[in-house]
Amino acid sequence: MLVDLLKPLAPEIHVADVGAAHFGEVQPYQVLLDAGLARLTGFEPDEREAADLAEKLGERATLLPYALGDGDEHTLYVCQPGLGMTSLLEPDPDTLGFFNLFPDWGRVVSTMLIPTHRLDDLDDVAQIDYLKMDVQGSELSILTNGRRKLADAVAVQLEISFIPLYKDQPTFGDIDLEMRRQGLIPHRFTNVKNWSISPTTRGGNPRSPFHQLLEADIVYVADVIHPDGLTDAQLAKLGLVAHFCYDSPDLAARCLEELAGRGTVDATSRERYYAWMATGSP
Repeated sequence: MLVDLLKPLAPEIHVADVGAAHFGEVQPYQVLLDAGLARLTGFEPDEREAADLAEKLGERATLLPYALGDGDEHTLYVCQPGLGMTSLLEPDPDTLGFFNLFPDWGRVVSTMLIPTHRLDDLDDVAQIDYLKMDVQGSELSILTNGRRKLADAVAVQLEISFIPLYKDQPTFGDIDLEMRRQGLIPHRFTNVKNWSISPTTRGGNPRSPFHQLLEADIVYVADVIHPDGLTDAQLAKLGLVAHFCYDSPDLAARCLEELAGRGTVDATSRERYYAWMATGSP
């Protein structure tokens, strides 16, 4: 029912995912790809991974061989394989030592110089409606060098750190200020990770945390509190992302209400959506 209402306004949602090492997981946007509602652009600079990833991503996806950042050449700090700690930022031994297990996980095994590309400079990416990032501390650099490409984005999911594991890593406050500057507001946490403080463990398990915050995945959305700056297409795309990706029917209904107020969808659309949600039938 929601697709019937909104797809005419948003025939295709352009998704970008930066952090291809995480493509093995089921991503929140997968349902949009499976339903033919979206196309995906992924970024994977490692040629060894690219062929396998391209096959997994399928026909509705394009894989680009770029590391995103500020456009300069940077040192890549390669950490223990398979643990997701490799970064363009140098691991901070003081902070790593605050947490159990992280001194070993963040141990640098090699370094190399790699070029980075500004998102705004990429002709391969014409439009981004929905961005997902998990890039081990490079989020702010990508965001600030992609403001033009992200100008019409309706949703951004990214990993934020409460305690920086890398030297000079931006924290949650830095990311939050930039997202608000770009006209997006916080919507929900999809995951909050706590970790145990070294050397204390819970029940002898260093992976079992007490209460120390480490990092989280957070979703920002277009500012529907002040919707005058949003187009009908943006509201439709946000409604679809809210419903299918983030289990947020209240946000989807708010988009429908605004569209109905504009006369873009039928005045009964919100009530019909509520009824469909309650019964599973149109």
